[in-house]
Amino acid sequence: MSAGFGMGGFSSMMFTIVPIFITVIFVLVVGGIILTVVRGIGTWSKNNASPRLTVSAQVVTKRTQVSHHHHQDSMSHTSTAYYATFQVESGDRMEFSVSGAEYGMLAEGDQGSLTFQGTRYLGFERS
Repeated sequence: MSAGFGMGGFSSMMFTIVPIFITVIFVLVVGGIILTVVRGIGTWSKNNASPRLTVSAQVVTKRTQVSHHHHQDSMSHTSTAYYATFQVESGDRMEFSVSGAEYGMLAEGDQGSLTFQGTRYLGFERS
């Protein structure tokens, strides 16, 4: 008799390993989704607990982030996220996600009043 795995040993090992592998992948995916949801709720809650502040600020830079999404039916979708960075009187800089309309209204160098709550951008009014 040979000392290796025969075909029967290999297939029985596969029937043991494959379900374990699928279970581990499932647990990792579900765990990642739960972690993302918990972080999102934590950020939302922290922002709601933060005071609404209005401070003097200057728009120092703007940027976009374009994402391409490809679907199985060969259709593709592009989305753009808009960001603006503001510098306050203390010299600190804060970057906020802004809407496309708001992004279009902001120009680098604009001075005014920035209103925010935690990491949530609420508005900018030029002075």
